[in-house]
Amino acid sequence: MTAALTRDLVSVDVVAAHLDDPRLRLVDVRWYLNRPGDGFRAYEAGHLPGAVFLDTDGDLAAPAAGANGGRHPLPDPGTFERRLASAGIGDGTFVVAYDDVGGWIASRLWWMLDNLGHRDVAVLDGGIGAWVAAGHEVTTEQPAIAPAELSLRDRWIGTIERAELRRRLGSVVLL
Repeated sequence: MTAALTRDLVSVDVVAAHLDDPRLRLVDVRWYLNRPGDGFRAYEAGHLPGAVFLDTDGDLAAPAAGANGGRHPLPDPGTFERRLASAGIGDGTFVVAYDDVGGWIASRLWWMLDNLGHRDVAVLDGGIGAWVAAGHEVTTEQPAIAPAELSLRDRWIGTIERAELRRRLGSVVLL
């Protein structure tokens, strides 16, 4: 019996055993600081079979709003929902995100989906490096993906706006 896909962290062997599962959507989120476009170029050079690419700058963040906007502010939930649906992520989809830097970029997509109510999401343990080290194939083929129906919460939870944080400094714990 094949091990089941599980929330949070999933092994390369479990993902390899589920590549034909129509519910599975692999998402490559490789990103490199101050190197716009290099994540997509890495995806084009080789990615997990069936994986789609989501850009940290363009898909997982809103445009920064001036000097006080910070790096990678959260996008509007509706905009984010539509982008994921267009990438074939739907209500019945099990999402596995991966990167090549230990999961810290993939965990952003994990957190965003979890925060907006999509619980079937995991990070690939070891990312693409573990996939290749285990002898699994990569491909340059970009899949044709049909849009899906996705319903997420209409707001982020457990977040605080910059002005509110400034007002409450000293009375909140910030992690």
